[in-house]
Amino acid sequence: MKELSKDSATWHEVEAEAAGQRLDNYLTKRLKGVPKSHIYRILRSGEVRVNSRRIKPEYRVQAGDRLRLPPLRTAKPAPVPRHLQGTRLEAAVIYEDEVLLVIDKPAGTAVHGGSGVSRGVIEQLRAERPDARYLELVHRLDRDTSGVLMLAKRRSALTELHRQLREGQVRKYYATLVKGKWRDDKRSVKLPLNKYVLASGERRVSVGPDGMTAHTVFRLLRNWRSFSLLEAELKTGRTHQIRVHLAHLEHPVAGDDKYGDFALNKQLARQGLKRMFLHALKAVIVHPATGTVLELEAPLPPELAAFLASLDTGEASRAQEF
Repeated sequence: MKELSKDSATWHEVEAEAAGQRLDNYLTKRLKGVPKSHIYRILRSGEVRVNSRRIKPEYRVQAGDRLRLPPLRTAKPAPVPRHLQGTRLEAAVIYEDEVLLVIDKPAGTAVHGGSGVSRGVIEQLRAERPDARYLELVHRLDRDTSGVLMLAKRRSALTELHRQLREGQVRKYYATLVKGKWRDDKRSVKLPLNKYVLASGERRVSVGPDGMTAHTVFRLLRNWRSFSLLEAELKTGRTHQIRVHLAHLEHPVAGDDKYGDFALNKQLARQGLKRMFLHALKAVIVHPATGTVLELEAPLPPELAAFLASLDTGEASRAQEF
């Protein structure tokens, strides 16, 4: 948003990358610290003008539109969660160019604020990059899942990557450790998924005949006596898809506190696995600006690699008993 004057009201010019956004969304993203309720109040009252005209919140802004804004009050910035205090997500960047930003998201970090989380990845990155004109999540990862997370720095890049996701052109691969001995080298799982809400308000997902189509391809990477390491390739991108498919197949993800084996999870925590073993290992996309194929990879986090090493040690110790 480019400032044009400095009287009691402020005039701004809409940049080309923002063309097509709803006015209310445009203002919410760019007027950081201004409460949403205040933004809607000044829209309803006509204090916001576009090209000198009173305008509705659903108006789609165009490049070069001149916005008049009244003097604005700001709210206190949201506090940084304890697990993010003293850290910078800039250190997690694994790829960046003029239109795309990719990070290795830490486990335990929500992608956005809400549902009791005051500040997520997107809010943290915007705080770390106050001069960024545009920064939006391309997709989501569960809070307890680590790994490749893509963000767009241009609206055109966001639109193109969303198209690729809708049309199944983005290939996403995860690494997961599951309970039990997985038998197949490769298994294609097509089980429809239903969303539902618990009495507490928490959202859950289950396999059901009337659910949305969901397709995951699992490949066996390694077996231990009681666990298996799998690669999961998403063919669709439903909420909690990998976790629910595996739980339904009686191979729950190690450390999964929603769909997993809770008694086993307690045992694993004592053995050093204090998080869910699900990591977004790789995403393959067509670059939204250049058209070249881009492979984005995040190595297995140290705590997950260390737990696999402990499984190796345990197997070796048992072998020596014979």
